[in-house]
Amino acid sequence: MNWQALVPLIGVILIIFGTGVWAGKYIKSSNTFMQDYFLGGRSLGGFVLAMTMTATYGSASSFIGGPGTAYTEGMGWVLLAMTQVSTGYFVLMVLGKKFAIVTRKYNALTMVDFLKERYRSKWVVLISAFSIIIFLFSAMAAQWIGGARLIESLIGIPYITALFIFAILVLIYVIIGGFRAVALTDSIQGTIMFVGTLILLIATIVAGGGISNIMSDLSAENPNLITPYGAEGTLTPAFVSSFWILVGVGVVALPQITVRAMSYKDSRSMHRAIIIGTIVVGVIMLNMHLIGVFARPILPDIKVGDKVMPLIALEVLPNWLAGIVLAAPMAAIMSTVDSLLLLVSSSIVKDVYLNYVEPNASHQRVKRLSIGVTAILGVIVFVMALNPPDLIIWLNLFAFGGLEAAFIWPIVMGLYWQKGNKYGAIASMITGVGLYILSDSFFPQPFGLHSVVMPVVVSFFAYLLVSLATQEKVIGEKA
Repeated sequence: MNWQALVPLIGVILIIFGTGVWAGKYIKSSNTFMQDYFLGGRSLGGFVLAMTMTATYGSASSFIGGPGTAYTEGMGWVLLAMTQVSTGYFVLMVLGKKFAIVTRKYNALTMVDFLKERYRSKWVVLISAFSIIIFLFSAMAAQWIGGARLIESLIGIPYITALFIFAILVLIYVIIGGFRAVALTDSIQGTIMFVGTLILLIATIVAGGGISNIMSDLSAENPNLITPYGAEGTLTPAFVSSFWILVGVGVVALPQITVRAMSYKDSRSMHRAIIIGTIVVGVIMLNMHLIGVFARPILPDIKVGDKVMPLIALEVLPNWLAGIVLAAPMAAIMSTVDSLLLLVSSSIVKDVYLNYVEPNASHQRVKRLSIGVTAILGVIVFVMALNPPDLIIWLNLFAFGGLEAAFIWPIVMGLYWQKGNKYGAIASMITGVGLYILSDSFFPQPFGLHSVVMPVVVSFFAYLLVSLATQEKVIGEKA
């Protein structure tokens, strides 16, 4: 067991636990449990907002799966990954002030709360909650696998044991702290991610003999590794361009990201978060994926791509420094896991139970149910993660695509187009999700594009045409 690397990592986790415990004390004394547990009291400043968006988005897919795929595909995957730089900008500029104003007016605590008030439809709510639960289970499984892979590589213990340790760590602090713990610890984690990836990139370049030497080694192994087209030439211009919809524009529809656009305290905080978030995401994404590519000449025989990040850190850094740097991916993974757990928990408790099962449930019952559901979800995801794939990035991207196909137009058009109605929203969600699952399962990369593109385009027209066709019906219902 590598104690020199493990001790600094434990130190960072203890700091995170301390923050969670402190936030948990606030939750216990709060008179507005739902708003504080699921939304942090709508009180986030610019720096905290930027870091919580960055840390949540920079997940196991980015820190473990991203470098692993870059290790396999080469510089083409770095180019593709940089389409994510605009994520924070798009989310806060498209949703921004209007979303914050509307959700406060509706007293919405979740994205589904917004959809419920905007469309006044039981079926919109139930389809939304169902989509969140189904697709986010894939995303959560990816995070748990990533956390276990990191602990497995660092300590040298079996994968199942590592998964169990990770599950215990996450469940304890997310259950006691809620969203406030998530947001505050994200600030710590985002800072670690920024500094840690920079240190590791520099050390990797030095260990490889400089950038020119690394590029020569990559070219000698496979010239495609230093082209935009990937090791096998599969990263075509059409696919890379369309990928931007998945990890750039479409991110406005991810529930775990949109909920953060509800939580800032004022417009000054939002503007500051746009600047900080864009810079931090750009630096982190570039560093992480370059590390994955540059690790290939140094460690040429890695069989499981998801182990690249921890193995290269242990190879090129002193053990104690590797432990500190590896706190970055661990921080990112824990951040995303706790956010997704809270999101699915809120969909079950707030969007389904309180809306349609027991609207008059007591404060204490809601509190116990929220914590209990969060714990049960953690156990279910643990079971799902017992048999992991070699590259978790595909699990995460599948979840991203499904959520974007379901929600992008009901959210965006619901904000900006008054004629949009519940029939258009239902048609858009059913069309988007159904077509995405069919495309991803049977017709991947139609016309050379990512499988999310066609569902997003078709679901837009479904929303538009069905809303226009049902205008008179909606007017009749209101009358």
